[in-house]
Amino acid sequence: MGKLFLLPNTLGETNIWGVIPSEVVNIIKHIRIFASENPKNTRRYLKKIDKEIEIEKLTFLELNEHTDRKAIEACLPWLEKEDIGIISEAGCPGIADPGAELVALAHRHHFEVIPLVGPSSILLALIASGCNGQNFSFNGYLPVKNNERMRALKNFERQSQVENRTQIFIETPYRNQKLFTEMLHILQPQTLLSIACDITTENEFIRTQTIQAWKTQMPPIGKRPAIFIIYAGGHK
Repeated sequence: MGKLFLLPNTLGETNIWGVIPSEVVNIIKHIRIFASENPKNTRRYLKKIDKEIEIEKLTFLELNEHTDRKAIEACLPWLEKEDIGIISEAGCPGIADPGAELVALAHRHHFEVIPLVGPSSILLALIASGCNGQNFSFNGYLPVKNNERMRALKNFERQSQVENRTQIFIETPYRNQKLFTEMLHILQPQTLLSIACDITTENEFIRTQTIQAWKTQMPPIGKRPAIFIIYAGGHK
């Protein structure tokens, strides 16, 4: 019987050895079946891990938002024979990631699930924000429709103020600028907004300041992968 390994990926173009532990690299080298959102990108990642890995001898199972339940269940026969590694496109699998469904299935069938240490943009952004790390929520993507998104932002801010809770969310990169502009208009001037982009890369940008302060400058977020954090718990 195999084990299901949750394998971390880098958060961008960076030195693998600076963010992926050597113990994780050694485990990756010995796995022969990988489940991932994009097998092509996974192959590229494995070659960065070790150029000697024989890609043609490996099996790649596609696991993304389009994968239906039957396709996920089709992974079980593989897991009954040997180990499988789930690799996210960036960071750790299972968070804002379809890998959670395969993990849940493995638990229901009593397979051992082993999470491995690696970079998480959500946690790294939180600890670098200076916001409350004792009480926080990751809320995923905001609604696409304007009125629903604005309502969600107001609700997050209100909950943060009442419960002293840090609110974390993400957005599709091409909508970063629009979201930033909306937050400047919707959120209270004293609410803290932390923006973290390209964490662990040479282009890393992390800054926390009030909405009022953000109105005097434009962050270099462009179409970059970003984490947004709001915290209104410091004022009541």
